[in-house]
Amino acid sequence: MKEDIKIPKVESVYIAVVNEYNDIYKTQDWNAYIINDKDVDLEMVLIVTSGYSEDKTTSVFRKKIDKLPKKSYAKIELMQEELFALNNTFKVTFFEGNQMYDKTYVFRKNSINLKALQPVPLMSVKGVLVK
Repeated sequence: MKEDIKIPKVESVYIAVVNEYNDIYKTQDWNAYIINDKDVDLEMVLIVTSGYSEDKTTSVFRKKIDKLPKKSYAKIELMQEELFALNNTFKVTFFEGNQMYDKTYVFRKNSINLKALQPVPLMSVKGVLVK
């Protein structure tokens, strides 16, 4: 039965953590985004995030996006810098048409930092990107 379930490889969907200025609080914040660089809309996007190390585990955060239009992005969550010492996972599941896709993105501990910034697709900013 398990052999009958085919989940294709996810391409052109990324997770980025971006350091950006918060106009309301006048602070530099780290925010996680999901990026849809595909030419089709994604539907029923479910994102489950958590952080872990050998001796610590964060609570689980869940987010649902009904529709993520093609060539767009959406904010997932604000990330506190204390989390960067942990491995941070983003489990993403979505539908493209009638096909379900699933991928786990991992930011290894201490990989989110100002030295690791690179251009982020579609956003015209720099951030830490996992493909």
